[in-house]
Amino acid sequence: MTGKIHLGRTHLHGIYQQMLRIRRLEAKCVELYQAQKIRGFLHLYDGEESIAVGVMAALEPRDAVVATYREHGHALARGVPMDSLLAEMLGKVQGCCRGRGGSMHLFDGKRRFFGGNAIVGGGLPLAGGIAMADQRLRPGTVTACFFGEGAAGEGVFHETLNIAQLWRLPVLFVCENNLYAMGVPVQDSEVETDIWRKASAYHMPAEQVDGMDAIQIQAAAERAVAHIRSGAGPYFLEARTYRFRAHSMFDTQAYRTRDEVETWKRLDPIERLRAWMLANHQITSDEVQAIDADVTGEVEAALAFAEAGTPEPVEDLERFALMDNVAQELT
Repeated sequence: MTGKIHLGRTHLHGIYQQMLRIRRLEAKCVELYQAQKIRGFLHLYDGEESIAVGVMAALEPRDAVVATYREHGHALARGVPMDSLLAEMLGKVQGCCRGRGGSMHLFDGKRRFFGGNAIVGGGLPLAGGIAMADQRLRPGTVTACFFGEGAAGEGVFHETLNIAQLWRLPVLFVCENNLYAMGVPVQDSEVETDIWRKASAYHMPAEQVDGMDAIQIQAAAERAVAHIRSGAGPYFLEARTYRFRAHSMFDTQAYRTRDEVETWKRLDPIERLRAWMLANHQITSDEVQAIDADVTGEVEAALAFAEAGTPEPVEDLERFALMDNVAQELT
């Protein structure tokens, strides 16, 4: 574990706890989905937690975040309360989008967390637009845009990178390359499988990092953010990672082997950081158990909050849906 950041015990424990919070929340979501309490699609982040946590650690509250439909981890690491997230996935009014968005459309304007976008690559132009507005209205801010390697095959990927570099927009592009766009291996969809190299076509600084190492990711994100805040324009990070679970709960995973999954699990970012901290006397077994208990308690409290929530009344069905109603809400 190396990087140009201070690796104090408090910081390391915080990174570890954030990743564990994501892993445990999603494990609870699997139970709720199997019990048919969460409906629709559910895309889990197991194995990729270090990316969201590492990048968010380099950002400030004034910055903006645009995520994909696999965004539970991004939202939680950004500071969206766990009880609000779980209530949203259960379709309750107490959720961050009043239960209207669900798993794929988490949003929190107060924390400048702008989705949750269900379209592959759909967040890229949104991030460009937010960054362009911030460039004028909030100088010095950064927009972090997360997307998978599958988005590199979309036209908006190239359009957004081109405009961002042309106009020196303050965007941190973060490609979470988990090697499969749904069920298609990256080598079957991309001639250039090192996605970070695509940024060179737009003269954009870029690098590839180990997506299973939160500390390395934070160090890279710190460098990138410093570059962007200086006014030098966007920066591109490709994090090589792997999702331990299927693309979604409907996925049979016929495209990969059990041995491949088990090989990658040996690089589990949570286990990896815990082992490193224990070996380097940065955490004790008692502290590990205390963090585990804290996270378990938080998940159970969030579940109780969500299950005690209420569905939106039928009479509010058209609220926020018609422009006249939206105008009334804003007045």
